[in-house]
Amino acid sequence: MSKRTPRRLPPFLQRVALGVWVCTLATASLAAPPATAPAPPTQAPPVAGQPTDDGLTTPEALATADAARAAAQAADDASQPQERPKPIEEPRTEYLGRTLAEPMSHLGAAWLVRAERDLEENASRAFKQLGLKPGMKVCDLGCGNGYWTLPIARDLGAEGRVYAVDIQVEMLQQLKARVAGRELTNVTPILGDVDNPRLPEDVKLDLILQVDVYHEFSHPQSMLWEMRRSLAPEGVIALLEYREEDPNVPIKPLHKMSKAQIMKEYQANGFKLVREYNELPWQHLMFFARDDSPLPEILPEPFVPK
Repeated sequence: MSKRTPRRLPPFLQRVALGVWVCTLATASLAAPPATAPAPPTQAPPVAGQPTDDGLTTPEALATADAARAAAQAADDASQPQERPKPIEEPRTEYLGRTLAEPMSHLGAAWLVRAERDLEENASRAFKQLGLKPGMKVCDLGCGNGYWTLPIARDLGAEGRVYAVDIQVEMLQQLKARVAGRELTNVTPILGDVDNPRLPEDVKLDLILQVDVYHEFSHPQSMLWEMRRSLAPEGVIALLEYREEDPNVPIKPLHKMSKAQIMKEYQANGFKLVREYNELPWQHLMFFARDDSPLPEILPEPFVPK
């Protein structure tokens, strides 16, 4: 049996069939729904105080951080020593029940360096109590012609500094001559005022020495304010004053002070007693620090005549 040969469409009909097929495909493509893009993952809202995924910080977090910084700064400020305002003070003749003495004139400067001074006052023993160390910054307040300034400068060495303050130009002239004669290079003379020693504002002092001079201040509150401001946190004032309690000390009463009076005036101006030495023949030697100093406070021993 012979095979049938399939019949072919005429060329014209082939072209018509191809066109119908193409139209059918196009219609089906247009009728199909478009492909849907995957939805982005749902993100939780940013939490205050935490950074977002892009590394940025929310406004709430910034506000919280600012508040924390402000609180830390306030706590730090509260822990720092606070300066009370400087008092407005007119020249005085009396302070807290004490009559103030007149300052010693430069005309009596020779008495300050008299040969018998160490024998009378045992100044060399008092000097050892100052605790001087090389490199310290010290003020000799009311330095006069330098009886104490020169040995202090010697012990502090080249790295130390003595600020020698007096309100009389003539005293400082004598001091400068004595300093030059000993070739000392670590002494800075300062002409102070009656209410301001003019100490450098960028220097904190380890020691302020006052030898028989505080009782002459016409502006005691102002001077104590300036001294307090200039002390280092563990810096001290070494105060030497002739004992009022001892009638055997051959000094005019106006130039003496009792321990009780000293304590009254220094405590009223932001100081505390941290040390004392009671073995000098004529004088009290008392060491005061700022009342916010880390140094421990002590009570003064009552004077007992020997």
